[in-house]
Amino acid sequence: MRTFKIFFNTIKSMSLKKIMRLLSLLLPHPVFALLSLYATVQAFTIAQKKYPETASNNGIGNAYRHALWCSFIMMYCCKVSSPQKALDFCKRITDMHEELFPNEPLETKMDLHNNKIGMDYFMELLPGIHRQFFEKGFFIDNLAKKMDDAKVLQNLDDDFAGHLVFLK
Repeated sequence: MRTFKIFFNTIKSMSLKKIMRLLSLLLPHPVFALLSLYATVQAFTIAQKKYPETASNNGIGNAYRHALWCSFIMMYCCKVSSPQKALDFCKRITDMHEELFPNEPLETKMDLHNNKIGMDYFMELLPGIHRQFFEKGFFIDNLAKKMDDAKVLQNLDDDFAGHLVFLK
């Protein structure tokens, strides 16, 4: 229930221009939109349980949440469409999230980087598993293991390709 309240308050706080921009992406893809919402709720809930202190700020829980979020969007959207269409939609919706809810530049870099890690991880697994057989369990523990090697992002020039990043 708390998760839905957060989402409701977020939408309520958006300007009409931002709502229209979001709808312009979601309305042409209603199935992807619903699946993305479901993925968002699940990723947020799981991250809150695994990393209660940092899932909603810029710590390791937030890095995990963003990567898990993108992996889940990819997983659900691939069940109804091609991996490339799912990847394109996932990138557009997660990039738009960063535009609609702007952060400080370092926070934005962190979020976009971790989103890419989640999408790349899904695409890395794709050749070995038929897209219809993906499950949440493929990502929950494996992305948590990637947190062991996560790097602290300290400036905009840092490049930690292949590693999740977080802010202290």
